[in-house]
Amino acid sequence: MKKLLYSLFFAFVALNIQAQSLAIGSDLPMKDVKMKDVSGKEVSITDAMKANGVLVMFSCNTCPYVIKNQQRTLDIAAYAKQNNIGIILLNSNEGTRDDADSYDAMKAYAKNQGYNFYYTVDTDSKIANAFGATRTPELFLFNANGKLQYKGAIDDNPNDAGNVKRVHAKEAINELTTGKSISVKESRSVGCSIKRS
Repeated sequence: MKKLLYSLFFAFVALNIQAQSLAIGSDLPMKDVKMKDVSGKEVSITDAMKANGVLVMFSCNTCPYVIKNQQRTLDIAAYAKQNNIGIILLNSNEGTRDDADSYDAMKAYAKNQGYNFYYTVDTDSKIANAFGATRTPELFLFNANGKLQYKGAIDDNPNDAGNVKRVHAKEAINELTTGKSISVKESRSVGCSIKRS
């Protein structure tokens, strides 16, 4: 009975967090909170912001879906930069911080992947909680005014890069930077659950 109650409680918490996911048009939350980057610097989402906005991605080192999306992560980060949109990755897996998502493991992972953008520690999953983020990888694209324009997956086939028909994040960046309305504002992020403490 006790196990059932615990299971129900955690299911409720997970649903509650998901229900609080940022709505399209919301202001960028906790944008000035400093986080430790793999470079050793303390940075915020504001520090990552460029003239046309910022792309915030919740990620980690070990999730199979993050691994399947490694090249796509690099590609969308490069595309964001080309379009004067900043990029920052946050590792919110506080529950595995002493393990494969430790700061040292993050540094090694970022170096191995060739990251040339921020990859930060979201201590106590504070930023993930403020965003209502639940998965890795999961994206949130904000415009220059810090308003949420798109959230969800990089593309329409997180499982199979060879069968992608639409790269949602790329199209959202195109529409954002050309002043058009975002045609697909939300998609379902598929991945591992964020390991909150």
